[in-house]
Amino acid sequence: MDLTIKKISLFDLDELQAISTQTFIDTFAADNTESDMNEYLSTAFSKQKLSEELQAENSEFYFAELGDQVVGYLKINVGSSQKFFKTESALQIERIYVLQHYQGQKIGKKLFQKALDIASAKQAAFIWLTVWEHNNKALAFYKNYGFAEHDRCVFTLGSDEQYDIVMKLELHPQTNPDV
Repeated sequence: MDLTIKKISLFDLDELQAISTQTFIDTFAADNTESDMNEYLSTAFSKQKLSEELQAENSEFYFAELGDQVVGYLKINVGSSQKFFKTESALQIERIYVLQHYQGQKIGKKLFQKALDIASAKQAAFIWLTVWEHNNKALAFYKNYGFAEHDRCVFTLGSDEQYDIVMKLELHPQTNPDV
């Protein structure tokens, strides 16, 4: 498998919108109403919203590509772009998604490794993320890598308030005793 991971820019906006929408539908459509899905997708993955995210100073997106096919993506945040912890010693994995057809080929693992590499380069004390409480596949994936449940938060999908589990992976706990 000739997988490459590359940082993306505004020039990749159309591809980012396409894969963001498709992977979210594949992952969550079966468990949510069509109206809630449509409402969420139209705002969260609009070109305007994704363009703002791509240009945010403390956010980065990466594509996983097989040849010239985008098969997955990663979004990370640091500093003020984080949604829960807003500390310089943390890195948030906001999204890791892989197209359904390519799941089981360790693409998610390679995207996760990219996030670990970036966290290491930034000397982050910990990585954190949120996972829908009913996404058992993702929960198992992150627990397998040592993430522990830290808290819960509300995630609104359309008109439906759902709960996400906030998970943390300590990288250098001795450097960040107060978080």
